[in-house]
Amino acid sequence: MHSWKNVILTLTSFQNSLDYVYPISMLKAEFFPYTLHFSFTAITSRAQMHTKDTYFIKVYDTDSPNKIGVGEVALFKGLSIDDTPDFEPLLQQCCKEINEIDISEINSSAIRFGFETAFSDLNSGGFLRPFTKTDEWAIPINGLVWMGDKSIMLSRVSQKLDEGYRCLKLKIGGINFEDEIDILKTIRTKFSDDVLEIRLDANGGFSPDNAMQRINQLSRFNIHSLEQPVKPGQISAMADICKKSPIPIALDEELIGITPDIQKAHILSEVKPHYIILKPSLCGGFAEADKWITCAEHHNIGWWATSALESNIGLNAIARWLLSKSFTMPQGLGTGQLYTNNIPSNLYIKDCHLANDPLKTWNLSQIF
Repeated sequence: MHSWKNVILTLTSFQNSLDYVYPISMLKAEFFPYTLHFSFTAITSRAQMHTKDTYFIKVYDTDSPNKIGVGEVALFKGLSIDDTPDFEPLLQQCCKEINEIDISEINSSAIRFGFETAFSDLNSGGFLRPFTKTDEWAIPINGLVWMGDKSIMLSRVSQKLDEGYRCLKLKIGGINFEDEIDILKTIRTKFSDDVLEIRLDANGGFSPDNAMQRINQLSRFNIHSLEQPVKPGQISAMADICKKSPIPIALDEELIGITPDIQKAHILSEVKPHYIILKPSLCGGFAEADKWITCAEHHNIGWWATSALESNIGLNAIARWLLSKSFTMPQGLGTGQLYTNNIPSNLYIKDCHLANDPLKTWNLSQIF
């Protein structure tokens, strides 16, 4: 087993703290369940959501209990591959064995993500450390339009356009397909593709039998990309779609879980998608996401990252991880405003960017 100290040294780049290693005598870890409440009914082709359960962990040195590293164990029920009855006992065990744990051996994407975040946070001084102006950053993001009936979706599109977004992601596949076509037709009559980039996310809502017919209809509207047209695990069908589709195809749910490196290479070489979408809390944590990026770039496949409906704790971690990468496309990080009881933070959206105010304080009192 590797010590946690070795783990810390491999995780600090996205916190810009490679030159700092926190002196530890004995670690303790605790977890805290938390329910996030949507400010609206969030609809995908899979389900309707009103709440999302998550867990927060804090890691601290018993000699300095006021300096804590905070992470989010962002289990996505119904989607995470580690959504099993033994999930919480595994999380409890990892907290209990914090001084012996090897993150890379934890068989849970969500728990890996949470401990990577907490260790990196602790190593950089913890959430309660004073910030300076040099900590300020901003990341370009797409506007996210959730499903609803036709009038609701058009209203949401109009709102995002009024806010200045010129890259929109629309979730489709959950309402009448002809209504979705009408929505895209309405958008394109007002905004051409050189003014507005449209990304579509089917969340596996098409079938192998109807996917190409629908994709051909969608292609009339100069779509930037279509995420996961069919459900994951249908490698042959997805490869055929990627080969024939006039719209660039992106893999999303196909990446969920902790995938051996050889399997990553097999999936990408067989399917040959144009893009992959990285959700670190679902695809094995940050270390595994890095491997997906390396593999994708080897096959000349593009990528961007999105949140998986984490709270501001997880969103902040993904943003800081992205800051260590080279990217030009808008990222999918505009989810912090989804909840009525999100964690008060220094994150905000300005001019279609996720940004932070380094002089504003996080408030963790509703967690711990």
